[in-house]
Amino acid sequence: MLSVDEALQQVLAHARPRLAAKCALGLARGLVLAEDVVSDIDSPPHDKSVVDGYAVRAADLADGSAELDVLEEVTAGAVPSQDVTHGSATRIMTGAPIPAGADAVVMIEHTRPLTPAATHERVQISCKPPAVGQNIMRRAISMVRGQTVLAAGCELRAIELGVLAEVGRTSVSVVGRPRLAILATGNELVPAGEVPQAGQIRNSNGPLLVAAVEAAGATALDLGIARDTIESLRESIANGLQSDVLIISGGVSAGVLDLVPSVLTELGVRQVFHKVNLKPGKPLWFGVLSAAAGDKLVFGLPGNPVSSLVCFELFVRPAIGRLSGRGDASLVQVAAELAMPYVHRGDRPTYQPARLESADGRNLIRPLRWQGSGDLRTLVDANALACFPAGDREYPSGELIVALRLPGSY
Repeated sequence: MLSVDEALQQVLAHARPRLAAKCALGLARGLVLAEDVVSDIDSPPHDKSVVDGYAVRAADLADGSAELDVLEEVTAGAVPSQDVTHGSATRIMTGAPIPAGADAVVMIEHTRPLTPAATHERVQISCKPPAVGQNIMRRAISMVRGQTVLAAGCELRAIELGVLAEVGRTSVSVVGRPRLAILATGNELVPAGEVPQAGQIRNSNGPLLVAAVEAAGATALDLGIARDTIESLRESIANGLQSDVLIISGGVSAGVLDLVPSVLTELGVRQVFHKVNLKPGKPLWFGVLSAAAGDKLVFGLPGNPVSSLVCFELFVRPAIGRLSGRGDASLVQVAAELAMPYVHRGDRPTYQPARLESADGRNLIRPLRWQGSGDLRTLVDANALACFPAGDREYPSGELIVALRLPGSY
């Protein structure tokens, strides 16, 4: 039976980034850039003022005070028409171009008009002698025309979208967003809106996995529920194999109705591994369907909801990261002190729902009392998984263990 690390490496070996495609700027947030982007402009395109005030010659204020003739007022979007010379100044607004001859800007708070505001003919300035360049942002200090401003492989956040707009890009080449189909299986399942009858339960895995896929930055397709028959599974699985990734919940253990692996084999999906040495989630199944655009990945997750979520976080989320061009998207691992004594029993490494907190620069982990892999309610209080190696052992309070942070989006 494979270890978690061995299984993850086999998953990632088949998860290659999707093909690049053009995307409109307004739809690109959260995607990964597939090209280098070069600026077509200098930014700023001219020396500009970063405050409202007066553009002056610093030498005229060497004594800290002067009365100057006001030549004109220049606002953002306008262009100066006169050069600043000895004894003169230009009233200037934030973002406006610096007039020729000026080498500093004095803030409006340090000035007093000596003539009516409508004429702007004379101004008195009293301030600390300005340095050359004071309150001026020089041309091209942010970006130079021809400079690579965004490199392929970066994730496009709101900031990067702003930069793309600044350099005139209305569309950009990105790694395609992977599409994942989610199929819940089981004769016992009914949709969330139905009242379960004797022997039935509501389908919680479908909505859980759809939301987890979308939180990981991929597109989710909910295939609903397939019954535990060859015909129902074949139809639904064949539909799901049209996506980049198919996630199947249930039907992969060793029961008489665990038919998923045989149906997958019939449809051409090659098994890579079945069963992983972990708790919960041992029955995990993984396979690939060869396709011209890249292998389609198939995950058969255990039907119990906590097992499904743990397997999603350990294996499916990293695969989504690789398919999306992000690289390693595994859960963040931290060292944490047990906030309480804990007794572990079991022959497999266990990923226990837990509460991770920080106090006085220390990470504290508190394993939650859960009732097994069917206890989804306890996960509501969890923000981490506490990792315990295989073997029976009593852990004292304060001992360091490994913890995995669950994404805040849950």
